[in-house]
Amino acid sequence: MSDTVPAPTEGEDSLLELGRNCWRIEQARRAALIVDAADYFRVARAAMLRARSQILLIGWDFDTRIRLVDEGEEGDGEAPVYLGPLLSWLGRRKPGLRIHILAWDGKIYSFLGRGTTMLRLAEWRLLKPRISFRLDGSHPLQGCHHHKIMVIDDSFACSGGIDMTGSRWDTRAHRDDEPGRRRPTTGRHYGPWHDAAIAMDGAAAAALGVLGRTRWALACGELLPPPPRGSDPWPGPLEVHFRDVDIAIARTCGETEGVSEVREIEALFADMIGAARRFVYMESQYFASRLVAEAIARRLAEPDPPEFVIVNPKSAEGWLEEAVMGAARATLMEAVRKADRLGRFRIYSPVTEAGADIYVHAKIMIVDDRMLRVGSANLNNRSMGLDSECDVVLDAALKGNSGVRPMISSLRCGLMAEHLGVEPERVAACIEETGSLIAAVERLRGPGRTLVPFEPPDFSDAAEAIAKSEIADPESASQDFEPMARRRLLRGLPWHR
Repeated sequence: MSDTVPAPTEGEDSLLELGRNCWRIEQARRAALIVDAADYFRVARAAMLRARSQILLIGWDFDTRIRLVDEGEEGDGEAPVYLGPLLSWLGRRKPGLRIHILAWDGKIYSFLGRGTTMLRLAEWRLLKPRISFRLDGSHPLQGCHHHKIMVIDDSFACSGGIDMTGSRWDTRAHRDDEPGRRRPTTGRHYGPWHDAAIAMDGAAAAALGVLGRTRWALACGELLPPPPRGSDPWPGPLEVHFRDVDIAIARTCGETEGVSEVREIEALFADMIGAARRFVYMESQYFASRLVAEAIARRLAEPDPPEFVIVNPKSAEGWLEEAVMGAARATLMEAVRKADRLGRFRIYSPVTEAGADIYVHAKIMIVDDRMLRVGSANLNNRSMGLDSECDVVLDAALKGNSGVRPMISSLRCGLMAEHLGVEPERVAACIEETGSLIAAVERLRGPGRTLVPFEPPDFSDAAEAIAKSEIADPESASQDFEPMARRRLLRGLPWHR
């Protein structure tokens, strides 16, 4: 573990502080942004096939029936292409390999309707100790285990927003007629899905191994030994975006018996928003965090504030989630807009060529092309102090990261181009010409595949009351039983009056 934060580049200070807004800062020899689950599943399978000693799969949900690649796509002989059979195959073929899978205990009910899943879990019991599947219930009341982490031999790791479960697979094309977007077993079609994760190796990957084994110990009361290092599971086809960079890891952990609360992610959100000079680009499942909205509103009230471009899905999954998170988004948007005197704040939603909504599940934040952040934490209250979360950030102000800005800029342009249905070069040229992310989006968006300005629908008084009480989206474990009458969602936002 690093004892101090690496020195900043000349003229610019890093905002990273160990123990306050991050947990560890470690070096990765290689790192890469992975966008959308078609590529992530392919990378995960290729890396697992290279494992020697230990695979950690730490997730909110797992579905053993998902297909990772098409039949025969990788040309690796008899290795299965479905997740459950692949893990069983690895457990039998590699006697020295230990596979540990940890899922949130709140998803156990869904396993009953997943065809062969229960049979697969029974098979894994016979393969112990080579394969261990456990459930994580070590979270506060109303909280959940929300990491999405894969670590192989402490030498390769991925972390982000992608769960290895059904209805996640999609390509960056997000085609309306995509034949691969089918639910396991039933074959029913599901809609377009946008997501992201970040891959890394070296000491940064080993740090995520420590985090994964710590989570296993909390959930299972079992200390897993660290694996011997020396293997290189980095999948050959995975393009390297960054080399020899320092990576910071930030966490959220809700307070439970014997476990202290950790709010590094919350502090990092506030600090990154406060440090922005030109723009903040964000992709998130929600816009429901009081702290984030308050930090944005403070910046927008300045004489010359940075721009804020947020990419959200049009609506949350399911009517109950939309009633809670959607109503909170509408309430916070109204308050933030009242502070936005210069028109520097926008929320957009992506649509396909035929106008279908693309669900945004990615959790990405880019500030001034200086900082790139990818993680599991949403822009909602529970991700700040209740659920277990893990975010990873590269900061160009760290001494080892002085050359990362051009690549962060390229990745951001690629993300915006994906949503706008244009080439990344057009995005870059338009931003260069206008000097504005918002102006570029407004110039480039049009019919077909594009970004649509989000306007919240009307919500019932009951939904708005639930959102403002935060009873369904608390900021901490201790808030569960606070009086509902307090208007917590809007505290610190005087513009709502």
